[in-house]
Amino acid sequence: MASMRSIKRRKESVQSTQQITKAMKLVSTVKLQKARAGVEANSPYFEALYKTICSIMAKTLDLDNRFLKDGSQGRKALLVMSSNRGLAGGYNSNIVKLVDSYGFDKETTVIYGLGRKGIEGLRRRGYRIDRDESDIINAPLYNDCIALTKDLMSRFDAGEIDEIYVAYTDFRNTVTHVPTLRKLLPLSKEDFEQEQLDESEEDKNLQMNYGMSNSGIERDMVLFGSVMDHYHPEVKILDEIIPKYITNIIYGAFLEAIASENAARMQAMDSATENAQDMISSLELQYNRERQNTITQELTEIVAGAEALN
Repeated sequence: MASMRSIKRRKESVQSTQQITKAMKLVSTVKLQKARAGVEANSPYFEALYKTICSIMAKTLDLDNRFLKDGSQGRKALLVMSSNRGLAGGYNSNIVKLVDSYGFDKETTVIYGLGRKGIEGLRRRGYRIDRDESDIINAPLYNDCIALTKDLMSRFDAGEIDEIYVAYTDFRNTVTHVPTLRKLLPLSKEDFEQEQLDESEEDKNLQMNYGMSNSGIERDMVLFGSVMDHYHPEVKILDEIIPKYITNIIYGAFLEAIASENAARMQAMDSATENAQDMISSLELQYNRERQNTITQELTEIVAGAEALN
């Protein structure tokens, strides 16, 4: 049986840990709110890019564009977004499991590590990390995403990589975060939601017949190109807009990952705080029992001593 002093010390230690978990939960809550605001602020720009590409692809059947050709199923580049810190439940391990479950070739896959915990997990599974960009995940900026996109595009154009993917955690709500693997390049019509393409086709038909969109607003897209691109200006436009689209996907993935990380840490710290409270209650009960046993033993010794004197 543990002594009252050891029980008291353990209780104080658990209470100190509980204060830390409470503070970490509050910090994660504030960071989560900020991250969610960033996700919401980025959505309109992403939707505009998305619908523009859908509209262009719906207006054309076959485009000879470097970003729309099928890869040779050769070397792949993979951006893996995790966190630099632990204490976030299964957030980091779920990303590592997701990447490993897709069966990427460990020898030919070029991995950009965006988070130390993910890098550690992938290395333990035999993956080789080509780039360590973990510092970006602390406070990602749009310029960081532009630099990443330029680097990936240059390697894609040079033929060093044939396909580009990003692995991140999609933030649905405070309790639901889904590990997601998304293909960035090459693109195809199948990469866009069919209903978006169908809607763009419907808009195009309405505009051709009546000059109006289905919302009643005239919004026919006019594609301008140089004399050389006169017949296919959409090719040149896609060359300009797809890198911006990829950059925005990466930036959005950063925001989603940060929101998911803080939500996961908030949940983990909330569970830890509750577990600490249960442990404190158990230790208090154990302390009271030990205290009662001590008092009972002292009373017994006093009564026995009094009887011996008589």
